[in-house]
Amino acid sequence: MASRADNIASNLSFANFSKATELKKRIWFTVTSLIVFRFLSFVPLPGIDPIKLKSFFERASGGILDFFNMFSGGALTNYSLISLGVMPYITSSIVVQLAAALHPSLTALKKEGESGRRKLNQYSRYGAVLLAVVQGYALLHNAEAQGFAINPGPLFYVAGLISIVGGTMFLLWLGEQITSRGIGNGVSLIIMAGIVAQMPTFISNLFEGGRTGSISGLLILFLVAMLVGLILLICFMERATRRLLIQYPKRASQNGMMQADRSHLPLKLNTAGVIPPIFASSLLLLPLTISQFAGSSINDDSMWGKFIGMLNLYLGHGKPVYMVLYAVLIMFFAFFYTAVVFNPEETADNLKRNGGFIPGIRPGKNTATYLDYVLTRITVIGGIYLTFVCVVPEWVIAQTGVKLFFAGGTSLLIVVNVTVDTITQIQSHLLAHQYGDLIKKAKLKGRLR
Repeated sequence: MASRADNIASNLSFANFSKATELKKRIWFTVTSLIVFRFLSFVPLPGIDPIKLKSFFERASGGILDFFNMFSGGALTNYSLISLGVMPYITSSIVVQLAAALHPSLTALKKEGESGRRKLNQYSRYGAVLLAVVQGYALLHNAEAQGFAINPGPLFYVAGLISIVGGTMFLLWLGEQITSRGIGNGVSLIIMAGIVAQMPTFISNLFEGGRTGSISGLLILFLVAMLVGLILLICFMERATRRLLIQYPKRASQNGMMQADRSHLPLKLNTAGVIPPIFASSLLLLPLTISQFAGSSINDDSMWGKFIGMLNLYLGHGKPVYMVLYAVLIMFFAFFYTAVVFNPEETADNLKRNGGFIPGIRPGKNTATYLDYVLTRITVIGGIYLTFVCVVPEWVIAQTGVKLFFAGGTSLLIVVNVTVDTITQIQSHLLAHQYGDLIKKAKLKGRLR
């Protein structure tokens, strides 16, 4: 028989929004914050010539700039105050997370609980400031080298660095405000909003190509069907878990009977998340971007010129070498990052300390070995899934020539994951609101009696 909680959860609907006042306030705050983010993406840095900037991005398309521009919602194309988006914080937090798994002092800090987590988060902020300064200087130096800086000089660098670092830290603060006062993870929502903001332009270009005849109708139907299929696959695989039965020793209950507690240890099929595609894309696009920046100043007949030509030939989108390297790097980072975020020995020690064990497996070292065995098997499936989701759209885009960067595997993974998590939080708020109404009704009936 279904419990009262199951009945309430099954009856959740968006029609209850009118009664959930607190939830509506949180949603409106989140929407307003994302609108502010979109407005800031159109505020340019001081001293940038927009006409020369546009011609530069038309020449430098296809490299790592397009990759970062996708996550910033087009802010990099405008050289705006938030050109870097929240990528410095994302990179810094990943580095701190990797260091916390490898360095003994940071590992001990990670085990301190909430206080340790706050210190690690503070280190991530310091790293974000440092990366914003370095990347901001690189952007300003590129503006001077490419000739779209109006008055290059020390004042241009000082004003530009202050603007870029201030914009990045403001976005980080805005994301934290969304997390505490809105719905969902603020930083993830900002990244998703940047990706989604480019969808109308790409979709309109797609259908405009169909109207003019440059893109066939069958190709448009195929691309739409591919997107729908990939979204359904991501929704299924991201929710898939391998649940291991955990049993605890018998304990005396209130009526004096002995009963054993059981629970499950869920292991996600894709433990690494979107980190493997991001790392793989960054590593592969970095040489291509360097070759694009340096290609105009190097003679094609020189050794470096031939090397740059070879990079452009073999590491272009859709080329066989690029696709093979992309798949190999995704699988490598899937295993590497899973080993960093999940420690079988630590999990086995925690289970042994709490008296839990896997039926048929001895606690301690045998449990850690079994967890590592299961995690390796599901990581193979998760890595193949990530490789398929990321490589297939890249190949289709390269073969068709349709530039749907938001349809790439990394973009789809981020958008689907953030959307699912946000909807889950909305359902949790609605469930808590219905529980509150039930408690109020129960108290009212008690007073009437």
